[in-house]
Amino acid sequence: MHILEIKNLVVYAGEKIILNDISLTLKKGEVLAIMGPNGSGKSTLANVLLGHPAYRIVSGQIIFQDQDITNKKPEERAALGLFLVFQSPREVAGIELYPFLFDAYKSLQMARTETTDNVFSFKKKLDKAQRALKTGTDWNKRYLNQGFSGGEKKKSEMLQLALFKPSLAIFDEVDSGLDVDALKVVGSAMSRFKTADTSALIVTHYQRILKYLPPDRVIVLNKGKIVAQGGASLVKKLEREGFAATKKKYDR
Repeated sequence: MHILEIKNLVVYAGEKIILNDISLTLKKGEVLAIMGPNGSGKSTLANVLLGHPAYRIVSGQIIFQDQDITNKKPEERAALGLFLVFQSPREVAGIELYPFLFDAYKSLQMARTETTDNVFSFKKKLDKAQRALKTGTDWNKRYLNQGFSGGEKKKSEMLQLALFKPSLAIFDEVDSGLDVDALKVVGSAMSRFKTADTSALIVTHYQRILKYLPPDRVIVLNKGKIVAQGGASLVKKLEREGFAATKKKYDR
C-alpha cells in the first residue's frame, strides 16, 4: 500500500522552475532517502509536501493516504498524518513551549476525531518524551526555540514528532548543525518513531544520519529532476564518488 504518491509534479518559486516532473511513491513502513547537491530541489520538495505558500504547483498531484492533498492547507495535511522536521526551525518569541505543544496536540486530536487528553495526561506523555530526548528541566517555560542552540532546536522538533504521532515524517536535513552527541540523540528519536505503521522521507547530503534510520530506497535529485535511484548501496556509492557522476549523467 502506498502512503504517498507524487505524480508528475512541476513546482515554481516565482518565475523559476524548481521541481520538474517529479514522480515517486512511498509505501507504508518504508524509508526513502532523498539526496543530491545543494540547490537540487530536495528541501523544496519537503516544503511542497507540507503546503508551503512560497511554492506554486503548476501541474501534477500529491496523493497522501488515498487523498489528493495537492491543494490542501498545511494544517489539513498535518491532521492527516504528515509532519515536517525543519532544517532551520524558527524562533518564536512570546510563546512558551509547553502551551504551544499542548494546544497543537489538542488541535490534532480534535481534527483526527480522537478523544482529547486533559492537561495531566498530556504532561505525563510530555515528561516521558523529554526524558528520552534528555532535554533541560527549564524547557517548558522557555519561548519556542528562542535562544535554543542548533541541537536544542532539533530536539524540540523531535519532541513534537514524538507527541504528534504522524504516519509520515519528513526529515529535512535534520543532521545540519548537530554535534556528535546531539546527532546521537536525534538519530535515536528517529529510530523510536519508525515502526511497521510509519514511513519516513529523509532529505540529507550525508550517510551519517542514515545509520539511525537506514533507507529502503534512495532517490537522487539534481536541477529539480530525479537523476538516479536505487537501494541503500547507492548511499555508499555517492559518499565514495560524490554527486558529480549523476550531474554528468543529467547534463548529457
